[in-house]
Amino acid sequence: MRYSALSVFLNGLRGNTRWTPAWRDPAPQPRYDVVIVGGGGHGLATAYYLAKTFGIRNVAVLEKGWLGSGNIGRNTTIIRSNYLLPGNNPFYELSMKLWEGLEQDFNYNAMVSQRGVLNLFHSDAQRDAYTRRGNAMRLHGVDAELLDAEAVRAKLPFLDFHNARFPIKGGLLQPRGGTVRHDAVAWGYARGADTLGVDVIQNCEVTSIRRENGRVVGVETSKGFIGAGKLALATAGHSSRTAAMVDMVLPLESHVLQAFVSEGLKPFIDGVVTFGAGHFYVSQSDKGGLVFGGDIDGYNSYAQRGNLATVEHVAEAGVAMIPALSRVRMLRSWGGVMDMSMDGSPIIDRTPIDNLYLNAGWCYGGFKATPASGFCFAHLIAKGEPHETARAFRLDRFRRGYAIDEKGQGAQPNLH
Repeated sequence: MRYSALSVFLNGLRGNTRWTPAWRDPAPQPRYDVVIVGGGGHGLATAYYLAKTFGIRNVAVLEKGWLGSGNIGRNTTIIRSNYLLPGNNPFYELSMKLWEGLEQDFNYNAMVSQRGVLNLFHSDAQRDAYTRRGNAMRLHGVDAELLDAEAVRAKLPFLDFHNARFPIKGGLLQPRGGTVRHDAVAWGYARGADTLGVDVIQNCEVTSIRRENGRVVGVETSKGFIGAGKLALATAGHSSRTAAMVDMVLPLESHVLQAFVSEGLKPFIDGVVTFGAGHFYVSQSDKGGLVFGGDIDGYNSYAQRGNLATVEHVAEAGVAMIPALSRVRMLRSWGGVMDMSMDGSPIIDRTPIDNLYLNAGWCYGGFKATPASGFCFAHLIAKGEPHETARAFRLDRFRRGYAIDEKGQGAQPNLH
């Protein structure tokens, strides 16, 4: 069934009794041309583009829980392409362009809202760094505007412009940035892939990967053995665990990243705002709640929850930027398991093991990258070579000395 205003009207006349399920609940087949482990945003997007763009439809997506139970439903919904380095900028701009046509592409309302992303700066040195970033963006055809303090005040008068430690001197704005409803992205890609013949199999945990003569031939799961012509791993924070099934050690660490939602408020933040003197970012949802987050918790964990020290740190940064937040009550929080790479940038590459492909290391950038990650991973699987915008995301770049260190922090995952 295709969604449209007409279908909503006609089903309303029929008492909404003729809606069909958004996707099937199939039993696994004995073998697929491609098996994707991980039914999050990246895995589902990969399956969708494999079927739609590259014509490979004998595909299965295996998810150990339910769709949306992982990081795709545990993030702060921000999309942007305001990156500096050549390895990152074209890739995230490709993702932004795919976001802009996504809802029409897979016929699902993902609530794409391009309200703008504003990064504040608080010193002359930070202003110069943002000027450089903005110029790099413009050279790649990405929208960017450098705002002075008065221009920021006109947009966001409630900020603490004269904070004794962190006075706001301006900001770098990407008008095309914004937010997207995270779980709707999973549902839309699942529905789109299912419509094209992909089997999306929930509650199917992969327990081991079978190899014969050095080649991957399939996976053992809680629903039995499933053969695979090609096996693609897109398991986010659990990438190290799945790679260990083939005795492969990845340059990743798993950390918890918390996110928070406040009580519902009247609209007052029209866009996404980030604090330049600390890691804090905030936007306002359509329900009125403030959605915000900050740093990872800093210790290795697979738990989808964090600790109170980070809650306090995020709250302090938020109040330093917006003093009025001190009067706002927090409604709920959650945690996602981040696969933090050594340079803060992702990996989309073939592995040294034949028939095995890897999509991992997304750190803080996984959600915004969902469409481009899926498209480029699908290109790699279908063509056997990387997409031109993802050539820098090689698995061996750390050994070769070609790190993509966007933040300039060094080769230590918790610093990114």
